[in-house]
Amino acid sequence: MSTSPNSMPRLDTNLPDAESIMAACSTVRAVFTQLQEEIGRTIVGQRRVVDETLVSLFAGGHVLLEGVPGLGKTLLVRTLSETLSLDFSRIQFTPDLMPADIMGTSILAEDETRRHRDFVFRPGPIFSQLVLADEINRATPKSQSALLEAMQEGTVSSGGETMQLPRPFFVMATQNPIEQEGTYPLPEAQLDRFLLKIHVPTPSREETGTILKRTTGTVVDAPHRTMDATFILAAQQLVRKLAIASHVRDYVVRIILATHPGRGAGPADIDRWVSVGASPRGAQAIIIASKVVALMAGRYAASMADARLVAHACLRHRIIPSYEARADGMDTDMIISRILDHVPAGDGSEVDT
Repeated sequence: MSTSPNSMPRLDTNLPDAESIMAACSTVRAVFTQLQEEIGRTIVGQRRVVDETLVSLFAGGHVLLEGVPGLGKTLLVRTLSETLSLDFSRIQFTPDLMPADIMGTSILAEDETRRHRDFVFRPGPIFSQLVLADEINRATPKSQSALLEAMQEGTVSSGGETMQLPRPFFVMATQNPIEQEGTYPLPEAQLDRFLLKIHVPTPSREETGTILKRTTGTVVDAPHRTMDATFILAAQQLVRKLAIASHVRDYVVRIILATHPGRGAGPADIDRWVSVGASPRGAQAIIIASKVVALMAGRYAASMADARLVAHACLRHRIIPSYEARADGMDTDMIISRILDHVPAGDGSEVDT
């Protein structure tokens, strides 16, 4: 790992042999640990939430944070923005928000030199590397749909022109699962754009006490910048170089097939509990997130245990439970747990990338 003049770490992407890859992985693990510590200066507890958010960052995916107000969802994203040398913008989603408020719009501007008027595109807040979509389910479906192309393709189309968004590009959205008045549930197509959906739990007694101590005093321990866009992009490329055994890949495939009713691949009650199962994008999410987990654990190949560890965050927003499931008191996480208990482990040993 080398250091630039502004003390940002550097990662060499020219990896000719296994030894170079191992050294690069050690560098990423060290920076990952440092990033955890810096976020911990502000965020109390919530280790699982922080770790899953960082997994999505290194996997190059978007995150949906769900929890009741006051749990630090917005604070987590803002703290992450302070530790990364990335362009940051916040979009407060409200019912009167328009797509142009997100994407930008063309305005008639005059060139004083040539005395000529022409339409000029003024980019909106989506043209940032890290975008906080705060309370995303409060905007109308028209405004929500403005994010579809940006989140999937990394581009924005306006006036017949397609513009590339900066890289890396992350959307980190928050929503409140309790208050439903004045909200618009996200369509399945948009939910599928998020790599992970993370549940933010209520802090424990000890954590709540620490939160009160930090937030009602005079000392504020601000996090330091840990990495920049160049390092993040290099780390994402490195993650994809990690190996995965063919039997682990097949295990993930069987998990996805078990989420679909009518296939006979899932638990006995899956036909009653699930209306729509996960798409292949769910399998892609599990694979890439598993690779990040393996790298951070000091391994160079994803395992079935890694896949099980990230399965809930990768699939809970990609499975539509039925009315029967709700009547039986089964939520999506319970269904995923039943599927993981049902799908047997494979016994292959081939490894490829």
